[in-house]
Amino acid sequence: MSLLNKRARFTLPYNVEYVLTDTAGRAKPIFQENRLARFLLKKGWLSPLWINSIFAPLLAPFLGYYAYNRIVSNLVTNAGKAGVASRINGSGAEAAFTYIAVGTGTTAAAAGDTTLETEITDSGLSRANSTASRVTVDVTNDGARLANTFSVSGTKAVTESGVLNASSSGVLLCRQVFSAINVVSGDSLTITWTIDVD
Repeated sequence: MSLLNKRARFTLPYNVEYVLTDTAGRAKPIFQENRLARFLLKKGWLSPLWINSIFAPLLAPFLGYYAYNRIVSNLVTNAGKAGVASRINGSGAEAAFTYIAVGTGTTAAAAGDTTLETEITDSGLSRANSTASRVTVDVTNDGARLANTFSVSGTKAVTESGVLNASSSGVLLCRQVFSAINVVSGDSLTITWTIDVD
């Protein structure tokens, strides 16, 4: 393999954390998919809404477990890679990637994605400018962290999220699809992305 083919990646396995809390600040259990469930979701053979089905109690033991947080791996889009290249040398016009959006789309994330499938724009879940910081993953300050807590004011089944660089439209850096996180009014959904320059 040529040295030119040994490319650096700005990824980190299991780098996005979701925490759901109720009105009293108590953590609510959410389903954490195992490797099989993630494979089935990626292939589109398992719907992110399966957890709401009558079959969920039968399937759950084979596809994961309930926990007080969920940790999922991201997918960096082609447009996101181009945007990062622009940010590195300033040859393009891309703004910083600081916005977190969530949605109800169920189509598996793909490198060619440029938007969330069905972005939520109400119920306290509208796209938000997150708190951005640098963190240490492997070496000092090699990770970009984005965090936001959404204050939920409605009932939704959140099945996708992404990172973008504008309050509307913009370039999609990352997207992921997962089994539904069911939120109701009064809940808080905290999402933390950590992207490692690797």
